[in-house]
Parts: sequence; structure tokens; C-alpha cells
Amino acid sequence: MTLTSVPASQPAASRPHPAAMAASPAYGEEKGGSSSLGEPEYGHDPASGGIFSSDYKRHDDLKEMLDSNKDSLKLEAMKRIVAMIARGKNASDLFPAVVKNVACKNIEVKKLVYVYLVRYAEEQQDLALLSISTFQRGLKDPNQLIRASALRVLSSIRVPIIVPIMMLAIKEAASDMSPYVRKTAAHAIPKLYSLDSDQKDQLIEVIEKLLADKTTLVAGSVVMAFEEVCPERIDLIHKNYRKLCNLLIDVEEWGQVVIINMLTRYARTQFLSPNQNQESLLEESAEKAFYGSEEEDAKDAKAEAASLAKRKPYVMDPDHRLLLRNTKPLLQSRNAAVVMAVAQLYFHLAPKAEVGVIAKALVRLLRSHSEVQYVVLQNVATMSIKRRGMFEPYLKSFYIRSTDPTQIKILKLEVLTNLANETNISTILREFQTYIRSMDKDFVAATIQAIGRCATNIGKVRDTCLNGLVQLLSNRDELVVAESVVVIKKLLQMQPAQHSEIIKHMAKLTDNIQVINLAAKLYLTNSKQSKLLTQYVLNLAKYDQNYDIRDRARFIRQLIVPTEKSGALNKYAKKLFLAQKPAPILESSFKDRDHFQLGSLSHLLNAKAVGYQELPDWPDEAPDPSVRNVEVPEWTKCTSREKRKEKVEKPFYSDSEGESGPTESADSEPESVSKESGSSSSLGSSSSGSEEEEEEEEGSSGEQSEDKEEEEKRTKRKKEGSRKAAPGSTGSPSEEEEEEGVKKAKKKALQGKKSCAETSSEEASTSESSSSGSDSGSEAEAKRRKAPPSSRAGPKEISLLDLDDFTLAPPQPVPSSSIVSTSLVTDLEGLTLTDTSLAPALLSPAFSTVRTYELLHRMAGEGLSVEYCFSRQPFPGDPHMVAVQIQISNNTDAEVKSLRVSEPKPLSGMRIQEFPEIECLAPGDTASVVMGIDFCDSTQAANFQLRTHTRHFYVSIQPPVGELMAPVFMSENEFKKEQGKLTGMSEITEKLTLPEKCQSDHAIVQQVTSAANVGRVPCGADNEYRFAAKTVTSGSLVLITLERREGTAAQLTVNSEKMVIGTMLVKDIIQALAQ
Repeated sequence: MTLTSVPASQPAASRPHPAAMAASPAYGEEKGGSSSLGEPEYGHDPASGGIFSSDYKRHDDLKEMLDSNKDSLKLEAMKRIVAMIARGKNASDLFPAVVKNVACKNIEVKKLVYVYLVRYAEEQQDLALLSISTFQRGLKDPNQLIRASALRVLSSIRVPIIVPIMMLAIKEAASDMSPYVRKTAAHAIPKLYSLDSDQKDQLIEVIEKLLADKTTLVAGSVVMAFEEVCPERIDLIHKNYRKLCNLLIDVEEWGQVVIINMLTRYARTQFLSPNQNQESLLEESAEKAFYGSEEEDAKDAKAEAASLAKRKPYVMDPDHRLLLRNTKPLLQSRNAAVVMAVAQLYFHLAPKAEVGVIAKALVRLLRSHSEVQYVVLQNVATMSIKRRGMFEPYLKSFYIRSTDPTQIKILKLEVLTNLANETNISTILREFQTYIRSMDKDFVAATIQAIGRCATNIGKVRDTCLNGLVQLLSNRDELVVAESVVVIKKLLQMQPAQHSEIIKHMAKLTDNIQVINLAAKLYLTNSKQSKLLTQYVLNLAKYDQNYDIRDRARFIRQLIVPTEKSGALNKYAKKLFLAQKPAPILESSFKDRDHFQLGSLSHLLNAKAVGYQELPDWPDEAPDPSVRNVEVPEWTKCTSREKRKEKVEKPFYSDSEGESGPTESADSEPESVSKESGSSSSLGSSSSGSEEEEEEEEGSSGEQSEDKEEEEKRTKRKKEGSRKAAPGSTGSPSEEEEEEGVKKAKKKALQGKKSCAETSSEEASTSESSSSGSDSGSEAEAKRRKAPPSSRAGPKEISLLDLDDFTLAPPQPVPSSSIVSTSLVTDLEGLTLTDTSLAPALLSPAFSTVRTYELLHRMAGEGLSVEYCFSRQPFPGDPHMVAVQIQISNNTDAEVKSLRVSEPKPLSGMRIQEFPEIECLAPGDTASVVMGIDFCDSTQAANFQLRTHTRHFYVSIQPPVGELMAPVFMSENEFKKEQGKLTGMSEITEKLTLPEKCQSDHAIVQQVTSAANVGRVPCGADNEYRFAAKTVTSGSLVLITLERREGTAAQLTVNSEKMVIGTMLVKDIIQALAQ
């Protein structure tokens, strides 16, 4: 590609931009001169810049062009010079010729001269000082690019004598009309600070002024200057915090990275930890620490329960929520650094229930270049230790490709090992078997270490891993054998008594040096019996061909056999050879890296880098939030109701977060609309900086009445629609959807206001409902929930046409006093239009006959206690779901309203069917409801929020493995036939001893069926008990055989293609029989 010169007479708009000129690789390759007739052409010397060029003739043609009177020649010369700089060639000897043209009147030449001077002003400071008056004149130029370039050159001259001139220029540029010049002033601040740190106070004044700038072009640059000069002055951020949050989406990408990192540290000093309370921690109760024991977990749980009473209920600050909500869309950025910055912000600041949203964005970055993958995987490896469940749905994204570099392979191995649990370990070990055949020896060694870590952390596969590693000992590759021996040694040291066969096998692989060491240890342990053997071994070693063995033999003989010549070391022989060694701990190298801020260079290197700022700890008490309030001038407030309506009709930003998925935050519930319109006091207090506080206070009552009229009209339409509906179908699902649509429409309308008011008021209406307790807001909410009666059909509305749907629907969550009685059920059974009948067990479960679990303790629930049990009845709505019976008790003195499930956070594949909302639960009353959960044949916990009208609690339901199945009834021949298909890897056998209590048939059957939801299969033999079931989700068969042997001995066999379920079931049944 060749670019021709542009005549000076050509319009500025049509000429090439300086940036394009600098980026072109072809300048300098073209012929010099102008295309105009009569002008001399300056030939380009092919040898110029080469090793044969003479210095005195170097760039002579360019110097002549720069000295010419023609602007076209100067422009052509400057293009070639800038192209040389872009290609990395040295053009510093042209500085005198270029600097003379700084006063050129041609604006295109002047731009390129400034580009050159910025590059070389620091090297040629004396010559640059001669033109300083020209730079000062350039600061007054009408063209903003010239003003910015002059300031850039001025700040590049690193001479202390011109510091006052630079300071004056920066102050003037900070007040410039052009945002581009103000941005350049922000860039010049760190340069001046590094030149003279005594100017800090004056520079802080300029930074404070630029922080108040409302343009997105300046925001990123001034925050960078703030971070370089005065990162400790967080008081400068208070008034600008909300503005920065709202501008963030429109700032350029590198500015976004700087602002997000700064706001992360700011939030850690100004807000309380969102995960401090017990209810926040309950959601991850199923996920034990990757490196921790059950005893430690039990101690931690007791300590949490003891301190819970002293803690205040956590309410998220609206400004904290504002930051999380405004950074979330940036997870879709095309810039990997921006995505990484948002990910670290969520990891360090967000509630645990909301962190999962970053997983998908980080996995998307793994499709990028290997350099990006390396940085992302370093951070994922750290996150996956503490938040393992976050990346489990994306397990396959971390499988290793043959084209991956070794560093990427090892990091992916680290992540896979961190994600390993009882559910997916079989899949991961199959992957590891493939990796061991790789030609990359470092990768194979890392894979063997990963297998060892999996065996350490998941005890159920320890024997399998050990057997696999023993087989690797016969590998041809020395590196594989050596690494396998090291890992096997570590595993055996944890359980030395249980693996005598493997120890014998490894003894055959020992080399001569190890034999000499073993002989020395035997002699020190029992010298009488092993003395002759030790002498024989040492004599053999004395004449060995290998000098290492001869040297070792001489050393050991002097050490263990006392002689007159032996020194003082003889006394310490036992301590040297028989020292007590603790069992090694196989753990991740990323275990403690999270004390560095994720995404930082220090985290990448695992060492504190120069300039790294520590991530502050959360404060114990929240600082005053009013410091972020900004007074709004009176003239900016809208005085006309019509103008406000126009804003409502044409919102600038539409908020679609409510539909973004299950990980959405608590503030995006439709209920916030009613609170926002009904509670003007909370709106006004929390939306400081909003332009419409007064209008909200004046118009809230009128708006509320309008909303009521509209809702009454819609309710009438709904009733008419339900009457016209086809027989056999209820109108409640569509009506509820319609009601949600109305609420969403109102929510979108209200969000057409200024973004600052929107974010803070919406947050206050949701998160402050428990602390502020606004009466008007709660009343309005109650009225809204009671407004459409047709959407909640009570028992009184049962008609003959609706009986089919009533039978299939889950029972309504009403207080126990108004539950449908069994007598009414039996009366209605004959009237149903289908073969199904109403089951009284589904409506009134007996909690006394089934084992119950605590979902929410009354201390943690502030008087609200919740228990649950697995009723072992088919869930009416979906046969692939496990029915969970929930009993809610109100132990407080006040009514609990609007009890419901919100924000379910199921893992990939899981589904949760929520129970219908309980409108009111009187003091002392208990309500029983049923919800359905599809656990996907996994014992992973289902996490969700239990909400009331004032509070929300994070809870989780973790099923025992026996509740993931439903009984199957089959004949003995069918049982044997299916059992014959499930052999080998699908069969697990364990021997056990039956206690005295479990000697009778009745006791054995009772204990097995209590541990698992199975059906008994007829059996001809007296000493055998057979049971069958199938998993609820996939329908996989689970066959159980218990065979009694002589005395109290017995053998338990479980056949299932789900190996993990089979292993866990064996453990549970043995535990039940032992009780």
C-alpha cells in the first residue's frame, strides 16, 4: 500500500488524519517530492536507514524538505518522519529541523510536528526549551487539537525549571471548553506529579475540579490521575460516586477498567459486607470448604449461630446496589479487560447469590487469544476454590484441547481439580486418563498431581485413583513413573495401614540407594536381628560400580556403626533417619491468592507488585451514606406535571434487567413499583440528586388513585375473560401473567426518570423496607396484592368444570385453619371428570411420620421458623420433580404477609416449582405448602430466597440421596434380569455387621426404606432382601440386595448405572442399619 502526498490546498476535512498517518506502515517507502509540475522530486535512497548509510548524508532529503518554503513539501516530510517513528526507526537527529516548524501556520503540519515532539521532547530537552514560548502560544490556539497537543508536548519536557509553567497550563486546560483538552489536562497531572511531588496540593484541586466534569471523555482520565496522585483521598469521590456509576456505561473501555477498579476499593471502605449475616451464608451450606474438615465446619456453624443474635439485619445500601446494577451490562463488553474488571468487582462486592452471573462472561473469554485465556484462567482458578458451584455448569469449557499451550493446559487442570466433586468426579477422571497419554511431559506430570489431589479431597475415589497410579508405574516414560511414585507416596502416607499390597508392589521398584537407606533404618530400629543383613548390604555397596552408591555406603557405615573415629553425628542417627514426618497436604497453589485483588498484576504473579494498592477490609459499621448526597439547584427542577409525563412516556434507558435470568438482584421485583409510587418519603430521602423529588411528593396521591382505577378496569376485563374461557381450563395462569405485565409496564414507565433518581429510589424502596418500615408503602403493596381476586382462586371457587385442574394443581398455601378438609375431598372425589382422585396426603401431610429438616431457624428468621420434609408422594405438576413439603410457623406477635419464594438460584439443569404466595400468616399459626424441585439426580443443594413483606432469607434444600428416587414394583425374575445388565462398574458391594436391633425382617426392611424411597421386591430366599427404585429425573434403575450371612455378617449390593448415587446410597443404608 502506498499513500500519495496531499496538497496543502486540499480541504482539511478530506486530508488524512494524523492518527491514520502514524499507523500506516508504508511511509518512507514512497518517493519524496510533490506531484506538482516544476517542483523538484526528492528521491528516496534505498540504503537510507540501512547499515551502509553514511551519517552525514542520512535524512538529508528530509531536512531539505523541512527547510523548504512550501507547505506541501513540509507535510510530505512530516508524514515520512512520523511513519519512520511508527516503524520503530530512530528519527531523533531530525529534531532541530522539525522543531523549527512548530510555528508553521499550516495546521496539518503543526499537528504532525506536535506528534513528533511528544515522542522526542524528553530526549532533546534543551532544544525543546527553546520553543517553549511557541508551545505557550499553542495553548491559546482556536483549534482544540493544537491546544491539546501543545499541552501534551509541554508536559513531556521533563525539566524542573518549567514546573510553574506546566502547572499554569494544566489549570487553564482544566477549565477549557473542549472536553478533549480537559482530558489531556488530566493526562498531564501524573506527569507533573512525578516531576515534582511538592505540587500535590495544587494538583488535587485540579483533580477535584475535573472529577465534577460530567463528560464521559474526561471521567476515565481524571480517575486515573486520582489513582496516581492521591488514591487515599476518597472524600473526593463521595459527591461524584453516583455520577461515575451512571456514566460508566458510556466511558471508553480503558476508562471503564480504571473506574471499576477504583470503585471496588471505594465500596470496600463505604459499605457493609453483603455476606456478613447467617442467612446469606445458608445458601452455600451445601458447599463445604474445598480444604476443610467437618469438625471445623461444625465449629464455624456454632460460632455463627452464637454471634447471630448480636448482629443487626443486613440491608444493602442503595448506592452499593447502584454500583452492582450499572456494572452488570459491561459483562457483555468486547474488551476482555472490562469483563475481567466487572468480574473482580462482583467477586469482591456482590452477595454470594449474585456472583454466579460472572461465570458465563468469563467462560466466553476463554475463546480469545492464549494470553487472555492465561489471565482469565488464573482468576477462575482462584474463584473456583471459594465459589465452586459458580463454574460447575460450564465444566466442559475447561476441557483441554490438544492445541492449547502448556501453561493453559496446566491452568485448566487446576480449575477442573477445583470443580471436582462426588457428582462429576467420574467424568473428570475419564478426562484425566486421556490426558496421561499426551506427548507433553510437563502436562502429564501436572495431570498425575491433579489425580492425587482429587483422591485426597474425595475419599470415595481414593482407591480407584491409587490403582490407576500404580498401573502408571509400568509406563515407559521415566517422568511419568517418577511423578506417579511421588503422588502415591503422599497418598499412602495419609492411610499407611490400608494399602499394604501397593507398598509391597512399590518395594520391587526401589533402586540401590533406597535399599541402603532401608538397611540403615532397619539397623537403627532392631539392630540385633538386622545387623548381619545391614553389614551384607553395605559390603555389597562397597564394591558397586556406581560411585554414588559407594559414597552413600561409606557415609552410612560411619553414621550408624559406632567406632572410635566416628564423630558426634553418631548420636543423632535415629533423628536423621527416623524423623517423624507429617502427612503431606496436596492443595492448590491458588488457595490463598484471593487476598490480592483479582485481575491485578500482583494476583497474576502471586507477589506484591510496585504500585499495588491493598484491597481494604469491610468496615464493621457502615459510614454515613449522606456524604454521597448532592444538592440539586432549584432551576434544574421540573415544575410542570406535563413535562414529567413526557419523560415517563419516553424513557431514555429501558431497564430489562428484570428478565435477565435467575441471578437477578432483589431490587428488580415488580413490588418495588408499588413502593416507589406509594412511599414518597422513602423516595425523597434515598434519591438525593434526583431532579424530581418535589413532583413525586406532590403527585404521589393522584398517581396512586389513577393506578387503582386502571387496575379495577383490568380486573373487570380479567373476570369477563375467565367467564368466556373454555371448559376444563382455569384462567389463573394467564391472569397472573397479565398482572405481571401490568406491573412491568408501570415499572418501565417509572424508570424513565433521571437515572440517578431511578437507581437510588428503586433501591431504597426494596432494600430499606425492613429498616425504614414505611407504612404508606406497605399499605399500598397490600392493596395491590389484594386487588385482582380472580388471580387467586380459593377453595370457595371450586366448580365442576375446574375439578380436573384443581386435582392436578399443587395445594394452595393457606393457614392450617382453612385447609380443605379430608371429608370435603372424599365428597368431591366422585364429581371429578378424570380418573385421578384428590389425595389427602398431598394436602395434609403428617410431619410426625417423616423425617423433617430445618430450613430456617426461628433465631435466624427473626421469629419465622421453617421446616421441610420429603413426603415421598409424586409431585402433581411434574413427575420429574421431588415433592418437598414445607411447614412455616409464625412465632412472632405480628402478622407475616406475602410469604413467597423469589430468585431461585438452581444449578445448571435444576428446576424449582415455587409454591403459591401465602398472603397472610397470623401470629402462632402454621401453614403447610408443597414445592417441587428437579435435583437432576444430584445431591447438590437448591438455593432460593424466602421472602416476606419486609425481609428476605437465603435458604437451601439439600436432598439425601435416598430421596432422589421413587419406588418401582417388579417381580423376582424382572429384578434378576435387570441386575444382570448392571454389573462391573455399575455394581457396588460392601460387607457389614448387623446390630442386634436389626436381626428381624421387619427391622431390616424398615431401616432400608427409611434411608431410601424404595419398594420391596418379592424374594424366594429367606436370607435375602431385595428393593428396587428409579431416579426421579432420569428414570435410571437402582437395585438393592441385602444378603444375610453367618451370624451377624451381611453383604449389601447396589446396582445402578449412576455410580455416584450407588456409592452414596451404600453409605446411607449401612449407616441406617447400624443405628
